[in-house]
Amino acid sequence: MKIAILPGDGIGPEIVAEAVRVLNVLGEQFEMETAPVGGAGYEAHGHPLPDATLQLAKDADAILFGAVGDWKYDKLERALRPEQAILGLRKTLGLFANFRPAILYPELAGASTLKPEVVSGLDILIIRELTGDIYFGHPRGVRTAPDGAFKGEREGFDTMRYAETEIRRIAHVAFQAALKRDKRLTSVDKANVLETGQFWRDIVTDVHREYPAVALDHMYVDNAAMQLVRAPKKFDVLVTGNMFGDILSDAAAMLTGSIGMLPSASLDANNKGLYEPSHGSAPDIAGKGIANPLATILSAAMMLRFSLNMPEQADRIDAAVKSVLAQGLRTADIHEAGTTLVGTQAMGDAVVKALN
Repeated sequence: MKIAILPGDGIGPEIVAEAVRVLNVLGEQFEMETAPVGGAGYEAHGHPLPDATLQLAKDADAILFGAVGDWKYDKLERALRPEQAILGLRKTLGLFANFRPAILYPELAGASTLKPEVVSGLDILIIRELTGDIYFGHPRGVRTAPDGAFKGEREGFDTMRYAETEIRRIAHVAFQAALKRDKRLTSVDKANVLETGQFWRDIVTDVHREYPAVALDHMYVDNAAMQLVRAPKKFDVLVTGNMFGDILSDAAAMLTGSIGMLPSASLDANNKGLYEPSHGSAPDIAGKGIANPLATILSAAMMLRFSLNMPEQADRIDAAVKSVLAQGLRTADIHEAGTTLVGTQAMGDAVVKALN
């Protein structure tokens, strides 16, 4: 079982290092190979996704990814910016299904910005389509406006588009996930304004006929954002497009106390996946040893469960994280009165100890 380790930028190397330590104490034989990506890839090879890194990702059984991005690269042309690495990996590897669970551990109820009675027991799953939508649609660019009220001025434009196959395959993934949970699926779109949204809704409705055991409802994205804050436990599984999923999953992260607790999996049609924390590279705290590694460690557990067929070892990691939280250990992002503040490595130490 070969795992590509792509730490990336900012806090990426720090948090990935702790997840690798956790994997190494499981007693399994993993072949791990590390390669630069994002800003680190640009510095090493002049491109955020070097050819050797992409080939490693193709050859591996799974990919453990940190985070990419740094303000110092903002002046580069878009094709060379660190964020293009993750977009390129998703598109090239066909990683179209993004799983983002938002689970509130009982010990972190006080860390959420919402009242405990609103979020206690939260366990929802957001499934985001990952390789279509406005992020990849063409045409796009900057041009002189050919028409409209500002004809002749410079304008930026992007294209939101979805093919029927793209919607059908992510809908099947979502319905199948809902069957394994509470059998409720909410499809999020903007059908009242966007043609793409109405098309999305029509296709999801059609796919629903194959899953009569699942209760389906549709919700506009603005209402979904409001309901995530007002009554998040009304949801079980949500499925939505690339852009809306990007926004809603970050909002859902804060329900759990911190985005530092939110893992994710991006899967292809055969369950090969890229696993990463949902947060970014946080260059402002890089190198300080204060980042929360738990989302990355939990992402490694998802990797074991989904791509490497090792559910027992995944359960061991999940249980170790719960044990550490029960001990009252907290990194700065989830620290509150009455708990013990620890750094990145100390949190990793605690998870390793719990596993042993």
